[in-house]
Amino acid sequence: MSTNWRISSFNGALLAAYFIPTWTIVAFKIIISPIHGLYERPNISVALFISDYLQLAAVNTVRFAWLLALGKLTVVAFFAVFVVLITRASIRKTGGCDEALGIALAIGSLISFASMVLASQVGESAALRLHATELLLLLGTAIVLVVERPALPQVERSAPSSDLSLQHPRILDNA
Repeated sequence: MSTNWRISSFNGALLAAYFIPTWTIVAFKIIISPIHGLYERPNISVALFISDYLQLAAVNTVRFAWLLALGKLTVVAFFAVFVVLITRASIRKTGGCDEALGIALAIGSLISFASMVLASQVGESAALRLHATELLLLLGTAIVLVVERPALPQVERSAPSSDLSLQHPRILDNA
């Protein structure tokens, strides 16, 4: 069982173990109380940028907070689909779960990169380190996913090769 795990599947499962609970909690805090949830530690850079640079009204700030929560829940959903797909060994070996992982990595990298840039703009060093770490985790897994090839299907070697009509033409003896 342990020999059929691909590196990208194992790395994706570790990322899912971090991002599913963390981003779900952050998103639900935003859903329950949008302004208060937006000013929590993981989202403080986005909240400060919205209030300082964009100067949005309260209703528009709530909409932006819900949009951020929706993006994070989308990443969580794709990580959850990935975790469900890697439970089957045949899907995991052939790389059939790579699409869900790729979409989660792409959207998550976009959110983390934007949050990192916004943290840099407002001067939040703790938020900058958090989002840079998340971005590096996501990009590292994306690189492993791109470089690693799916496993080749196993060919049965014990079958007798009696029918070689298409592979090797037989020469007929005329004697």
